[in-house]
Parts: sequence; structure tokens; C-alpha cells
Amino acid sequence: MTEAVRLMSRQPFITPYSSPTSASPVAYSLSSTDIADPFSSPNHTYTYSTNGIDTFPAPSAYKDRQYSWIHIFPEGRVHQHPLKTMRYFKWGIARLILEPDECPDIVPMWIEGNDQIMHESRQWPRFLPRVNKRCGIWFGDNIGGDGNAVFNELRRKWRELVEEDQKKEGRSFAMGVLSDGLKYGNEAVELREECTRQIREAVLTVRRRRGLPDEDPKAGLVDTWREEGGKRSGKMKDESWVGEI
Repeated sequence: MTEAVRLMSRQPFITPYSSPTSASPVAYSLSSTDIADPFSSPNHTYTYSTNGIDTFPAPSAYKDRQYSWIHIFPEGRVHQHPLKTMRYFKWGIARLILEPDECPDIVPMWIEGNDQIMHESRQWPRFLPRVNKRCGIWFGDNIGGDGNAVFNELRRKWRELVEEDQKKEGRSFAMGVLSDGLKYGNEAVELREECTRQIREAVLTVRRRRGLPDEDPKAGLVDTWREEGGKRSGKMKDESWVGEI
């Protein structure tokens, strides 16, 4: 999530637990020595390895990737329901709107038909997609950017929380890194809940334009899905099929 927030923002990024004006060592990727890795410090390194030996800068180290497009599936798992309803959206998507240095463009999408191509109940050969099936993607309008009053108001409240938290902590955190207060504090949680609700409503608008009837409002509540218990995949009581992405 930290890397996603940074991909939607602009360099340079503050080194963790330092003030915006403090100097910090600059590290370089062993495989790309021409690229400074702005995520390295004596205590924290944002690089990755493919084999435990090589090392590469994190994706957002490249300046041409700032303000990147990121495609997300906010339910966080496969969910195939005969009425084409959705699960609740994970609150993490709110971080991608609240935390970047500018409010991102947000284009809601409705994708339909994947359950026909790769249904969770499919038998052998399970690894092969089914042919001669139809799927479609419907796009909504851009609801983000500077022109959206709702998200910009939520971002304003978030910035106020961050400023209060920095004064309390006596230090600044790096872009995409949160203190416990900003992770678990009541006000922070409420902001993420509202932001996530707004996103889900935008996707429901696209679903409605596609011609599907309104779903039960309870479908968007976390409490509704707690009734599934610990079951992570397979057929559920509501006739839906779920699985890991």
C-alpha cells in the first residue's frame, strides 16, 4: 500500500521518521546504479529482489512513474453471485485517495462475465478458461481530481489529522507510512469508511447504468459478511462463490 500511495504521488519522499528538511544517505540499486533509490535509509530500504541476490529500486523510484494509473479490485477477493451483487469494499482503497499529494482521477468500472470464463465451481481442466463466453466492461465518469468536492473535503480532514498526529508524535512519517494513530484512531477510521462508501456508490452507479437492479443495501456492510465466518473460499450460504485473487 505504501508503494501504491507513492506511485500516485510526486518525488521526493521524506525518509521515515525524519523531518522534511533533514538530509539522509542516498543509496543506489546494485543493478541500476544510475538511479538513486529514494526509499533507502540506514534502517529502512524500499528495494526488491528477484532471487535474494540482485536488487532493484522500488517502482516509484522512477520519475516517469509518478502519478501512475493503478487498477484495483476493491472487494479484495473473487466474489461470484448469481444476482451480480458486490461484497463490501476494503478500506485500503481510501488510502489511495486520502494520502497522495494530489487527489487522483478516479474512474469507476463494472466488469461482468469473468464468472462465465473462470467460475469458482469449474471442474477439470480447472486451469483452462472456458471459451465462447461473453464478458464486458462498463466505465463511469471521472469522479476524482480537484473538481470533486466530496473527496477534497475528506482529504482536507485527513490532512488536518496528519498535522495533529505529527505534532503529537513530534516527527514526520514518510509518504505512505502511517503512525498507529492514523491507522487505528476513530477519526481516521471514520474518514476511510466514508471515502470507501463513496467509491462503492460510484461503482453501483455504473452497475445501475448497465441495467442491473439495485442491490440490498446490507451487501455493502462489513457486518453482513462476518456471517460467513472463517470460510475463505467455496460456496457460501447466499449462493455466491468466493475465492482468493
